[in-house]
Amino acid sequence: MLPLLLLFGLLLLLLLLCLQWRHPNHHLLPPGSMGWPYIGETFKLYTQNPNSFFSIRQKRYGDVFKTHILGCPCVMISSPEAARVVLVSKAHLFKPTYPPSKEKMIGPQALFFHQGPYHSRLKKLIQASFLPSAIKPSVSQIENIVLRLLPSWDNSQINTLQQMKRFAFDVAMISAFGDQQDLEIERIKHLYQCLEKGYNSMPLDLPGTPFRKAMKARKLLSETLGKLIEKRQRSNEYGGGLLAVLLGGDGDGDKVEKNKLSNSQIADNIIGVIFAAQDTTASVLTWILKRSRTPYFEERVREGGRGLTWDDTRRMALTSRVIQETLRTASVLSFTFREAVEEVEFEGYLIPRGWKVLPLFRTIHHSAHFFPHPEKFDPSRFEVSPRPNTYMPFGNGVHSCPGSEMAKLEILILLHHLITGYRWKVVGEESGIQYGPFPVPKGGLPIKVFFKEETRLLL
Repeated sequence: MLPLLLLFGLLLLLLLLCLQWRHPNHHLLPPGSMGWPYIGETFKLYTQNPNSFFSIRQKRYGDVFKTHILGCPCVMISSPEAARVVLVSKAHLFKPTYPPSKEKMIGPQALFFHQGPYHSRLKKLIQASFLPSAIKPSVSQIENIVLRLLPSWDNSQINTLQQMKRFAFDVAMISAFGDQQDLEIERIKHLYQCLEKGYNSMPLDLPGTPFRKAMKARKLLSETLGKLIEKRQRSNEYGGGLLAVLLGGDGDGDKVEKNKLSNSQIADNIIGVIFAAQDTTASVLTWILKRSRTPYFEERVREGGRGLTWDDTRRMALTSRVIQETLRTASVLSFTFREAVEEVEFEGYLIPRGWKVLPLFRTIHHSAHFFPHPEKFDPSRFEVSPRPNTYMPFGNGVHSCPGSEMAKLEILILLHHLITGYRWKVVGEESGIQYGPFPVPKGGLPIKVFFKEETRLLL
């Protein structure tokens, strides 16, 4: 027995020496738990308060720790300085990525998953669709959506999250396709809504699973988008929105230059923009209605009617600060995914090639070091600019969200008309949060909405 133990001890020592030789200076993987085989800690992350998930591990392991979610080994980082390294100063070492299941659903040629020349080219095209000069005409289009939607809420109980998703989706469709009503648009809406039901499911490609159903919808969605793209190409009428720009137009229906993107590249990026535009915006709006009370606004928000202009939206300082504080407290995007393109030494640890690296925006946004009394909802804290790299609701660096201004614009317009024209109250229990995966008030925040009497007179 003793010789066997000695032999085992020598083999273990030899293994440790080999590991030390392979990774000099005692470079080790970050501390942490990988959870269950394959499943890892996915269910813990997506079913409990993410503040607790991150803070427990940060206290136990430090600002850099490993875990395993959505089938991927991951390293999570929770300091502004480390986040800046990953997203800005050494971004070339960490390519943007998502778990393979999400790449399949959105499309592997979408902007999110690339860097280098292809990414730069796409980013310029997509940014062109969301520059202030490009989105100014959207003010009236978004306002029309709002003015059709809000009267249907009068004297009704609504599920805030579902109604805000409906609103954000309609805006996303205008951003993607312009206001031209092709026959394919309704089918695209239906198929996308089938697809999104499987976005955050476990990637089990088995009959009857949400993932299998979503992938079937994704295939049909790609085919339907392809038909729309070919129709607009044949007619040389590119319409408006992002699709027109990706086809080589100017966003107003005029042909400018052939960008030579394939139809599949265009389809993946259209789906990607709709994906990025819907759930996050809807979640932020839901939290605003949860955490803000109508009287608070009524005393401070400029009264006004319809016919908002771009300049009007630039003067909504209080509402802008409310949006900023909601983005901080809710931190709808708790983190972003990056992937190490090579073996990287990071803060004394080794990150293997292919591992995901997740800067934790939520942990940074809820740190008392950067935001005193972080649990308090206080829009006035944004009367001064936050410290660099501590406020990143739309990411940071070359891969930050190109549609952030459009998101803020649609939130401003809806809030303006809701606050100045309506009253609302939360129905039932106000506490509680659900995760799926974005954190939202429990039950999607049921509210009862009423016209203000002066609003009724305008109708």
